[in-house]
Amino acid sequence: MSRPDGLQQNQPRGIRSEEVAAIAAAVTCVTVVGIGLSLSIPLLSIEMERRGASSTLIGLNTAVAGIASICTVPFVPRLAARIGVAPLLGLALVVGAVSLALFPLLPGLALWFPLRFVFSITLGALFVLSEYWINAAAPPERRGLVMGIYATVLAAGFAVGPLLLALVGTEGPAPYVTGAVLMLAGGLPILLARGLSPTIETGSGRGILGYVRLAPGALAAALAYGAVETGIFAILPLYGLRLGYDAQGAAGLVSLIALGNVLFQIPFGWLADRLDRGAVLLGAGLAGAAGSALIPFAAGNPVAFGLLLLVWGGIAGTLYTVGLAMLGDRTPANDLAGANAAFVVLYNVGLMLGPPVIGGGLDLVPPHGFALALLALFLAFAGWLAATERSGPRS
Repeated sequence: MSRPDGLQQNQPRGIRSEEVAAIAAAVTCVTVVGIGLSLSIPLLSIEMERRGASSTLIGLNTAVAGIASICTVPFVPRLAARIGVAPLLGLALVVGAVSLALFPLLPGLALWFPLRFVFSITLGALFVLSEYWINAAAPPERRGLVMGIYATVLAAGFAVGPLLLALVGTEGPAPYVTGAVLMLAGGLPILLARGLSPTIETGSGRGILGYVRLAPGALAAALAYGAVETGIFAILPLYGLRLGYDAQGAAGLVSLIALGNVLFQIPFGWLADRLDRGAVLLGAGLAGAAGSALIPFAAGNPVAFGLLLLVWGGIAGTLYTVGLAMLGDRTPANDLAGANAAFVVLYNVGLMLGPPVIGGGLDLVPPHGFALALLALFLAFAGWLAATERSGPRS
């Protein structure tokens, strides 16, 4: 399939050394930030509970992250076009680090809401610009593999954060300082590779819906993955408790999903470089639906259930990886930054929709409504993708 900018997906060319350096800088930056982020999310929740906040208030404060991204991410490409990708990444890292360090210093939780908004703005900018940088630097015929490596390293980084938190503790300034230092450390590779950062060209001025019309399957993958991933991580432990697992065992089910995410990204990225990426994405969606349908049957056998979660969670995670690679194929170079911003926005919309939908399923049809809700989400995504791929990408 031809790209809108005229390049072919399968040109026989390897990755040049300057492309490797640029990709490595962006991946290192966002991975270090991912470690800091995965450290900060549980840390802030624990501290709010320690200060007497209710679970509802903690949930509302956490939801500010999605609201901040949805409100501000669409403006990131325009600002980066004005001041440059590398300078804006550096600014976001500094503001994010300072914001994180300020949390324990504020006397009341009311101020945590605007501070969480600012902190989340910086995270949105970091992910949009880093993923744009990676997508722009990756040669089209290797984009799936590159995105698979990126997703694998990022998933590993997210696994490190909670472990680091266990080492430094959750009290006092140490965990906040640790997270802030990690964010600042993410600026080092950007500083070293600042001459390799891409220049954002003037786009077509499309809005979110314009990018949905341009790459409907890729952006649907972002929405579906946001809903599925967040819903799984939030509701799977509750499903485990309903099945009779103790708290530790129920939480351990999430670890199997996370491990699957680490293991499956590179193989599926490699596959997406050799087959039609739309077909790979559709296969992942259908496999996710099949895995959801099998959950009630495997749930009674811990070994079978664990293996299913490992494989099913890994395949579900590839929606983001292959979706990003497909986005690069379907988007002209001058619109890629805006399309990446739309991708992050829709991921955050899914992040806000997934837990109530999947949690509602668990409450309506206990206990296997968890699996039925996920089945419905995967089938809806696969149906949308099949319909839009049949009609072809629109300009």
